[in-house]
Amino acid sequence: MKTRRDVLKVSALAGASVLSFGAARARAAIPGGSLPPGDVLKFQAPLLKPPAMPGRIGPELDRYRIAVRQFEQQVLPPGLPKTTVWGYGSADHPDSFSSPSFSIEASWKKPVQVEWRNELVDARGNFLPHLLPVDSTLHWANPGGGILGRDSHPELSVTPGPYTGPVPFVTHLHGAFTREDSDEFPEAWYLPAAKNIPRGYATTGTYYDYFNQKYKHNWAPGTATCRYPNDQRAAALWFHDHSLGMTRANVYAGPVGFYLLRGGPDDLRGANNVLPGPAPGIGSNPLGEYGEIPVVIQDRSFNDDGSLFYPDSREFFDGYAGPFKPFSPFSPNWNPEFFGNTMVVNGRSWPFLNVQRKRYRFRLLNGCNARFLLLKLTRSPRTSDTDFNTAEADIWQIGSEGGFLPKPVAQSALLMAPAERADVIIDFAQFNVGDEVYLVNDGPDAPFGGISTDALSDWQSTGQVMKFIVRTGPAKDPSTHPASLRLPEIRDLKVKAGAKIQALTLNEFAADAGVIGEAPAAAFLGRLLPDGSSLSQAWMDPITENP
Repeated sequence: MKTRRDVLKVSALAGASVLSFGAARARAAIPGGSLPPGDVLKFQAPLLKPPAMPGRIGPELDRYRIAVRQFEQQVLPPGLPKTTVWGYGSADHPDSFSSPSFSIEASWKKPVQVEWRNELVDARGNFLPHLLPVDSTLHWANPGGGILGRDSHPELSVTPGPYTGPVPFVTHLHGAFTREDSDEFPEAWYLPAAKNIPRGYATTGTYYDYFNQKYKHNWAPGTATCRYPNDQRAAALWFHDHSLGMTRANVYAGPVGFYLLRGGPDDLRGANNVLPGPAPGIGSNPLGEYGEIPVVIQDRSFNDDGSLFYPDSREFFDGYAGPFKPFSPFSPNWNPEFFGNTMVVNGRSWPFLNVQRKRYRFRLLNGCNARFLLLKLTRSPRTSDTDFNTAEADIWQIGSEGGFLPKPVAQSALLMAPAERADVIIDFAQFNVGDEVYLVNDGPDAPFGGISTDALSDWQSTGQVMKFIVRTGPAKDPSTHPASLRLPEIRDLKVKAGAKIQALTLNEFAADAGVIGEAPAAAFLGRLLPDGSSLSQAWMDPITENP
């Protein structure tokens, strides 16, 4: 049994065990599905550039009807099987479904209204079961618990197998300023409007019903409509599933997309303050030439038939084979972390991109489950697991998830946590025609514990992300060199004298797992106490801070 046990160190905090993750040397073969990453040829397919999502674009309001559906996509190189995935698309444009999805283009202070639709049903209208194992012993959406047992820990007398019923879904716009009913709480999930929902199942979460009643929405079954005022700083947001206790599996199946908010006082302006562009618009060719490109980086694992691999047993993580709930604190399928062995960029494994000798703007998203990325540009990937890649060029960072930075920063290595976004510029004019430039990753194949040569990615697989091939360039690059960009001023957050400041912690509870010793069993938010200890807080504990 291949496990990740060697990366864990256990320490005590506040009467419970909390995991701190030490550095561990990466393995040559990361555990995964039946398709080894070495059997997947790299740089065989061009990078896809997600076009803008089609919708009803109006002078004062943009409207979209966006569904999540199941379909096949050529994620692995041609010659290998297609992969069944989930993805978003316009319900009115069947050819718009992809993983990652097309991007929503939004304008400052011009509201966007989206009718989100759960269409995970087959051609006959019956529900589709999940592509991946869903652990039904967790605190989760739990449709089978009915109205009284939904959004809870199920009461168990035996250890159940993975959930095989209709899939709960609720789309969250990550980073948006919204009213509560448009934030899409984890308990605001809803099942598809399928013909064969089992009798007694809850078809919606508790907060779905609460918002529907409070705001008199009268949402149709299988849908929820959200409104985004877009009155925040210009920034790259992203949307993804948010369902209670199963976000990891729903997002891994493929439904993610960018929401690019532009304009307003916190966007760039001026004749000598020009960013590379344009970005792909509605109806754009995904293989066309664009100066601004949304890029989603994910780690995935696959089986020989092209299907996504995700562990169906706790044993995959650390070798613990039971007993499970209700006979121990451990869940049978849930893994505290998961690291894929194949890098996927915009829905294709290890793609390449032909670039001109000019500047490009990339809107990067780390869409990995647990992996930190340490991205660099180099002329060739490293050839061992013991040395860092040598950066050959800078990545100019001009923004993060909150919008533009105070000033451009030249990064030789760009560190990105899961769900983090980075707005960057790469200048390919410094390379010659025919040069090959690699985007590589020195982040570890393990929980992040700092930057160290003792915890590098596998240089043959997860250490490589994609390749750029430098072609001819334009006579003149109309964009401004990033060092000369004048970014919008950031107003300091004013903290009143004497204001209460509460330090919060993330606590991972560990329990006795028999022969393998202490092992993680659950995660909690915590409050840091004056003595340096942390008090763990359960999901349903009373509110402690209410800003």
